Amino acid sequence: MLYEKASCKRGTTMDTFEAIEKRRSVRQYTGEPVPKKDLEKIIDAGRLAASGSNKQPWEFIVITEAEMINKLKVAALWMDRAAAIIAVVMDPSSRWWLEDGSAATQNILLASTALGYGSCWLEGYTLPREEEFKGILGIPKEKKLLTLIPIGVPVQWPKKEKKPLDMVLHWEKYPSQPVNAKG
Repeated sequence: MLYEKASCKRGTTMDTFEAIEKRRSVRQYTGEPVPKKDLEKIIDAGRLAASGSNKQPWEFIVITEAEMINKLKVAALWMDRAAAIIAVVMDPSSRWWLEDGSAATQNILLASTALGYGSCWLEGYTLPREEEFKGILGIPKEKKLLTLIPIGVPVQWPKKEKKPLDMVLHWEKYPSQPVNAKG
């Protein structure tokens, strides 16, 4: 089964580990709006991420206007039904801006899931159009646009299998023989 019905009621939150287990890249949205208070809570989760030397080199732009979403959807046409797109803007003068931005992005993805919204990290689609998107969003030249994150009410939750823990967990050192998935 590739998808299961969205089961978390919006307005409630789920346990951290439940959110981690449930989080998947969602690319189908209903078009239903996400309340401003939920978007602020999601951004706050990004703001609270760990950062090297506590530099906190991030800023976030929340895009909810359909006209602006249409300008950004060239990164991925399916974004047109997203309720919002979050642009993660980084200060590259920070030594760990990429790692810090990744931590903030993961917090945003998990917070979205915990609140019952789908999201998707668009790093690979953002980079080739970074200058174009920076112009559209008014991002200063000296800043980096790390990613765009569409958020919305999912039509369905993707159900993708993950590798089992015993395939990726090693104790003390990396094994000299490849791990056999079948045991």
